[in-house]
Formats: sequence, C-alpha cells, structure tokens
Amino acid sequence: MTETAFDRDDVAFTSHGVTCRAWHYRPAAAARAPVIVMAHGLAGTRDAGLTPYAERFAAAGFNVLLFDYRHFGASDGEPRQLLQVGRQLDDWRAAIAFARSLAGVDGERVALWGSSFSGGHVISLAAEDAGIAAIAAQGPMMDGLAATLAMARYAGIGHVARLAGNGLVDQLRGLAGRSPVMVPVIAPPGEFAAMSSHDALSGYSAITPDNWRNEMTARMALTLAAYRPVARARRVRCPALIQICTRDSVAPAEAARRTAARLGGPVTTHEYDIGHFDIYVGADFERAVADQLAFWRTTLAA
Repeated sequence: MTETAFDRDDVAFTSHGVTCRAWHYRPAAAARAPVIVMAHGLAGTRDAGLTPYAERFAAAGFNVLLFDYRHFGASDGEPRQLLQVGRQLDDWRAAIAFARSLAGVDGERVALWGSSFSGGHVISLAAEDAGIAAIAAQGPMMDGLAATLAMARYAGIGHVARLAGNGLVDQLRGLAGRSPVMVPVIAPPGEFAAMSSHDALSGYSAITPDNWRNEMTARMALTLAAYRPVARARRVRCPALIQICTRDSVAPAEAARRTAARLGGPVTTHEYDIGHFDIYVGADFERAVADQLAFWRTTLAA
C-alpha cells in the first residue's frame, strides 16, 4: 500500500452560532483531494478510537475532517453532554459545508464516515444531500426501535422504563431552564446506563481517553426509538459501504442488513463475526479499515 505524509491542523467551524472544533488531516502531496468527514457515535469524542482511522485515510491521500459535536469534547455548547439527534445532524451539515471550503479539498468528492450512532447519521444525511459522493457506516445504529428492543432483551423492560423516566424529568428540567439530569453512558451488566451490555464497559473503555466523561443527558431516551435512519435508506443514491458486526449487542445487525437492502444506490456490505466494540482495535480494526480504504479508492477516484 502506498502511503503519503500528512499534517494535522486544528480547525473550527460554527453550527447554529456555537463553535465546533475539529482536526483537518491534510495529505502533503495531494492537490484537490477528496475529503472524508467523520464523527463519533453515542457520546463519543474525536479522540476516542477514531484517530487511527483518520490517520490511515490521510496516509492514503485523502483529506479528513474529524470533529466533535456541540456539547461534547473540545467543542463549545452548554449544557455539556447534551445529546439530541437534531443538533448532531445540524453539526454534520455545518461540518460538510466547512469541509467543502477547505483548501486542498475537492468539494465535489465529499464522503461521510460514521460508526455506531453516527453510522445512522450518515444515512440520514446522504438521503438529503445529493452532493455526497460516498458513505461508510461501521457497526451502525440504523433503527432506534430495534436498539431499544435489544436493550429490553439484555437489561429488562424495567431498565428501559427507568431510562425513559429519567429522560422525562430531564426534558422538563430543560424546558424550565434548569440543570440537566445525567445518566451514565456505559456500565457493567445489571447496572444503570444507556449501554450495559456484556461488552459495553470493556469495549468503550478500551478506546476512550482518560478525560472522557461517562455521562449524557437523559432526554435522549425519549427519542431513541423514533430515530430510524433505515426509513430514509431508499433516498440514498451514492455508493455506500455497510460494515455489520454480526454479534453486535447494541446496534442490531439485522437492522443494518435491512438498511443495506433498501439503499437506493450501489452498496457494498461486509459482515464480521465480532461484537459492537471490537471493530475499533486490533486485528478487527485492521480488517475494517482495509475494507474502507478499498471502498474509498474505488468510489472517490477522480
């Protein structure tokens, strides 16, 4: 594999008046190269297991814009740890527009990369933006209803009800201008969190930095089941890579298969006999990133 040198710049853009911070990976030898826009999944930040992907893409000659959502990581936004689908999609739109404006970027070849929760986001965004050249989604959360039912199976309906109750209180406090109700993002099985599957704590902890905050606003529980990128799949016309973890504990593999079958453009599907979090590390990362690079080289060729 031919690799090129690259640089990483600290950059920033605004989304609804709030500053989002990002890293722009620039291949040193490329002129007007494609750009791959990236962001994390549920409550993740750009430094939580995504830099190895960005570095591989940049070394292969692609620009990369890797950003933090408002309210998370290095980006501004109060209250902290506020997770709302609509705001995240707006941040993606702002990031895409910013990526198209960057020096050395071919604005006609903008690709989107998502993982877990953001794997669903790239479907939603490509469905509305015909200018997206390609998308890749690994271990994607394509159907919030299916994910909620999976949670009920591994944690119990009482767990789901408790999350919803916290979410309702948090929503009411938000409407009143009061401080949010937080819930843990991850916890061991049997404990209370947004994700408490058998591999959530160990898997997420393996990629998060020491300063990562294991909490998010509870109101997300009220809208998760209604967020279903699978319903928008037929409107996606660009080439898509869907990478399915067959033993996924939090983003059901069958929902990803249904989404791939409904996509309106060319689709490449790879299945891996691994869990949701395995794809970020070790040999499973190497397999996934190799498949992604092969896909980018085909779909983003000049």
